[in-house]
Amino acid sequence: MTVSVRIPTILRTYTQDQSQVAADGATLAAVIDSLESSFPGIKSRVVDEQGALRRFVNIYVAEEDVRFANGLDTPTPEGTQISIIPAVAGGC
Repeated sequence: MTVSVRIPTILRTYTQDQSQVAADGATLAAVIDSLESSFPGIKSRVVDEQGALRRFVNIYVAEEDVRFANGLDTPTPEGTQISIIPAVAGGC
């Protein structure tokens, strides 16, 4: 199943500056593995050493935050739009 993945500016060095790429997989975990095979190094920026989503990376599958869905097991149907969004922190 092919999906479209929106890549934030901070990760575009891995995707040859592409803002959107195609990846394959029936789940978010499979999509991330597909991204890694096409763009080596990107997975470690999204998933930590224990295989969990990094704390300051938000991922949306069809506008649903995967943290409130099934995490890495979230289904990614054909044609789904996935967005990787780095969390922004700051304050006064």
